[in-house]
Amino acid sequence: MDLQDLRKEIDKVDDQLVSLFTQRMELSGQVAAYKKANALPALDAGRERDKLQQIAEKMPEELQEYALSLYSLIFELSRSRQNVLLGHGNELTEQISHAIANTQPLFPPSAMVACQGVEGAYSQIACEKLFKRPNVLYFSNFEAVFSAIETGLCRYGVIPLENSTAGSVNMVYDLMMRHNFRIVRSVRLKVDHNLLAKSGVKLEDIREVYSHDQAINQCSAFLQQHPEIKVIRCANTAEAAKIVAESHRTDIAALSSRSCAELYGLQCLLSSCQDQSNNYTRFICISRNLEIYPGADRTSLMVVLPHRPGSLYKMLSRLYALGINLNKLESRPLPDRDFEFMFYFDLDTSVYSPQFIQLMGELESVCESFTYLGSYSEVI
Repeated sequence: MDLQDLRKEIDKVDDQLVSLFTQRMELSGQVAAYKKANALPALDAGRERDKLQQIAEKMPEELQEYALSLYSLIFELSRSRQNVLLGHGNELTEQISHAIANTQPLFPPSAMVACQGVEGAYSQIACEKLFKRPNVLYFSNFEAVFSAIETGLCRYGVIPLENSTAGSVNMVYDLMMRHNFRIVRSVRLKVDHNLLAKSGVKLEDIREVYSHDQAINQCSAFLQQHPEIKVIRCANTAEAAKIVAESHRTDIAALSSRSCAELYGLQCLLSSCQDQSNNYTRFICISRNLEIYPGADRTSLMVVLPHRPGSLYKMLSRLYALGINLNKLESRPLPDRDFEFMFYFDLDTSVYSPQFIQLMGELESVCESFTYLGSYSEVI
């Protein structure tokens, strides 16, 4: 047989598979009707385990793993279909519907906003992209920003989450596991690091440079070219500029934003010191309350999955079954649990789509625990 003949045979088999899959899903619907009438859950873990074992025993050894992967996905699709027919909702879906109905149609132009750092910080610049007239309250660290939101001192907080060059801000992810908050919006900010010093100082005079860890990582190539310069880490790039401006020394500089040069009366010795010109940091705007503004098309979750093989696969297959795109997947170690992780998901899905509501109703059956962080849109 040539290739075309083989493909025709495959097409015949596919026709049979389509018909059989349709029959299976129809039978699954009848099972759902029985479960609904008898108040039974969609998931029957023991039945699925037994079924997978039976399938493995019927397959040639070299095809067992393929068959198990296929049927695991079929079970996910079947369970997803049953949940639709069962009309499963939960307290979370009710909270989301309430937030959609009761959130104001326009994002507030002015509010009390918590930011880490001092005047001129990138968080402040991001804040001014989100709000027309923000009233910014500065804090020395990220944990204080989260606390300001939890206690109601500020309505919103703006914090960096990830950078296109240096990656995620791990400290923020760790704090996210300890605090209660909701994401209401995000913004991508182009980050441009400049070498700032006092007027009259030359590059060859510099012996120390101050900046934040992320900025230092993003400017690694420049710093490697100047091994004579000692790197001093500080809490914020704007704070670095402030330290230089207030110091009596003339042999120090800061890696900071150009706006800090004007703000603190410094000169720019060298512009765009970062390794890549296409350097963006994503900031999230957080709130104590769940607010879902019109146009929300991104959802963030923190998920703890059962510590056994296939748990992450089942979560991902559920997203695949619902046609939901995954924008980001990040893992962080769980405190006091050896080799177990929290997974952070960014999902690309409209908050108004039935697939989104279905997923929110099904998460309890897939996860050991999860936290819904919010649904929002991103400002570019």
